[in-house]
Amino acid sequence: MAPHPGIDTDSIKESARKNLLDLLEGVRGKKNLVIEQSLAGPVGIFVKFSTLQDYGVDRVFFLENNNLDASQKNVVFLASGEKASQCLAIAGQIKRLQQSSSVEHDFSIIWVPRRTLVSDRILEEAGVLGDVAVEVLPLHFVPLDQDVLSLAHDDPFGDLYLVGCLSSPQKDPTSIFLAAQALMPFQHKHGLFPRIIGKGDNAKRLMELLLRMRSEAAAEESTATSRLGMMPSSTIESLIIIDREVDMVTPLLTQLTYEGLIDEIFGIKNNQAEIETSIIGQAPGQQPKSQSGAPQQQSLKRKIQLDSSDKLYAQLRDANFAIVGPLLNKVARRLAGEYESRHGAKSTAELREFVNKLPGYQAEQQSLKVHTSLMEEALKHTQSETFSRVLEIQQNLVSGTDPTAQHDAIEELIVRDIPLTTILRLLCLESTISGGIRPKDLDAFKRLILHAYGPQHILTLYNLERMGLLIARTAANPFYIPVGVGGSGAASESKVTNYSALRKQLRLIVDEVNEQDPNDIAYVYSGYAPLSVRLVQTILQKQHLLSLTSRHGDLPPGSSSSSSSSSQGFAPFEQSLQNIRGATFNRQQKGESEAALKARQMLTTGGGGGGGGGDGREKTVVVMFLGGITFTEIAAL
Repeated sequence: MAPHPGIDTDSIKESARKNLLDLLEGVRGKKNLVIEQSLAGPVGIFVKFSTLQDYGVDRVFFLENNNLDASQKNVVFLASGEKASQCLAIAGQIKRLQQSSSVEHDFSIIWVPRRTLVSDRILEEAGVLGDVAVEVLPLHFVPLDQDVLSLAHDDPFGDLYLVGCLSSPQKDPTSIFLAAQALMPFQHKHGLFPRIIGKGDNAKRLMELLLRMRSEAAAEESTATSRLGMMPSSTIESLIIIDREVDMVTPLLTQLTYEGLIDEIFGIKNNQAEIETSIIGQAPGQQPKSQSGAPQQQSLKRKIQLDSSDKLYAQLRDANFAIVGPLLNKVARRLAGEYESRHGAKSTAELREFVNKLPGYQAEQQSLKVHTSLMEEALKHTQSETFSRVLEIQQNLVSGTDPTAQHDAIEELIVRDIPLTTILRLLCLESTISGGIRPKDLDAFKRLILHAYGPQHILTLYNLERMGLLIARTAANPFYIPVGVGGSGAASESKVTNYSALRKQLRLIVDEVNEQDPNDIAYVYSGYAPLSVRLVQTILQKQHLLSLTSRHGDLPPGSSSSSSSSSQGFAPFEQSLQNIRGATFNRQQKGESEAALKARQMLTTGGGGGGGGGDGREKTVVVMFLGGITFTEIAAL
C-alpha cells in the first residue's frame, strides 16, 4: 500500500506519538500509567512500552482491572472522556488510593480525545476534581496502514444504531461529532474537501456538521493567511461518506479474503491477532523450558503483527482465500531457490552479497512459516461441513432464492449447537434482505434459540429487533418490503434498502468471478459485490459499473455521457439510489472569495507548492465508513 499525495499517515502517527510523550514528560519523575483497555491497542500502534519507560512510566495498569497500587507517587490516567463509566472508575480509584495510601499522590488525567462537561461533573461530585491535573490528548484517527485510518472510538456502531434506536431518530450523535472533529484537521492542513458526497442519514448529519464547523472556524479566523487554508484542496478530490446503515448485509456475510477469514476465525484488532502457539509456534528465541530443560507443553497465545510491514502478508491480505495456498507455494519455491543460490557463489563479492541478504531471507522464511500455519488452520475451518452449510445458506439468500427454503438448514444448525452468533447472522441476513421474516417462522426461531442457548438471550433478540436487523415481515413494520417489489418509491428510500431491486440494478451478484486475477470487487465474497463499495463505484468507477449493467440490458438513463468523476456525484445511478436507505447528498465546497483564491494560486505557484490542481498530479479520494467497515470491504476498495 503506497502513501497517498493528499494525506501523510506517518505524520499523523508521529504527531500522536509526540503529543502523548509531551504530556507524560510534563509529569516529572517516575509514574504509573492507568490506561483504558480499549485505548491500549490504538496507543500501542504509535508508541511502544519501551518508549513509555524512557519517559518515566514505571508500570502500566488497565483501568478496568481496578488494581492500581501505590508504588509511585505520580499516577497518570489515560481514558475516554466520553464515557461516564470510565470517569466514575477513575474517581473511585483516586479516592481509594487517597484513603489507603500513606503517600500523598499527584494525579493527572489525560482525556481522549476531548474533555467533557460530564467528566468534570462526575469528578466534581466525587470530590476529586481539585486534586487532579487535567490534560487532553486529541487522538482522533489512528493509522492502521499507509491508506487506512481508524477512529479511536470503542463502539460507534452501538452508539449510532442501538442507543435510543426506534424511539429516538437521533440516537447518540457522539460518534458523528468525533468523526467531524477528526476530519476537520485535514481541511485545515490540506484545504477544504472540494466535494462531499454520501449516502445515509448519519452520513448527511456528518456532512452538515462539517459545514457548520467550517463556518465556525471561518468566523474565528481573522488573518488573511489563515483564510487561505480554507480554500478547496489541490491534493484531495473529494470526501465520500457511507453510512453503515445503508448496507447491513455485507458485515453479516462470512469474509472470504485471507485477512477477512483470519478476522472471522481468530479476530484482528489494532493490526494484531492472538494465535495459539500450538498453531504457529513460539516467537523466535522464546521457546519456554521447564526446570529439567525440556520444552514445556502448554497452550499459550502469541500476538502476531498483521500489516504491510510484513511483505508477504501485504501480498496475501486482499486475495480470495481460495488462491492463498498456491501463492504461498510460489513464495516457498522462490525462497528455496534463492537460498540454494549460495552454492553457486564463485567469488567473495557474491558470497558477501548473499550474507547481506540473509537477514531478509530469514525474516521472510519466518513470515512464510506463520502464514502457512494460519492457512492450514483456516483450511480445517473452511473444509468443515458446518462452514460449507453456512456459506451455502448465505449465498442462497443473497442470490434471491426463497428464504423459507433455508429454514430447515438453519434449524439443523441450531440443533448442532453451533455458535449463536453464526445463527443470528443468518437470521439477520434473511431479515435484512427480505424486509423481515414471516411472523410464525420468526417466533419459532426465537423459541428454538432460547431453548438451545438460554433465556439470557431474550435481550439479545430484543436489541436486534430494535435495530431493525431481526424483524417480522408485516405491513405495520417500518422496515417492511412487500415481497417481489423492486420499485423506487419514496417510502422505500427513507426506510429500507431494497436488495431485490438493487441485485439487478447494481449487479450485486456476479456469476463468473476470476479469483486469480479479479476484474470486479465481487471476488471478495466469491460472487457477491458489497453494496457499500458498489456505491463508491457509482461515483468513481462509473464506466466499469456501466459495462457490467450494459451486458444485461440494465443501463440507467443518461449513462452515455457519464465519466468517472466525483464531480457528477452518483449520476447516472440516481434511480438505483432511491432503493437504498437514507438521504443522498452531493455538496460542493467553495472558497471564501475569488480574491483569496487568486492570492493562494499566486503564493503556491511562486513557492512551488500545490497549485490549483491543474498540473496533472494524482489526487486523493477520502472514503469514510461511518459505523464500521469489514476487511473485505477494504480489500474491495
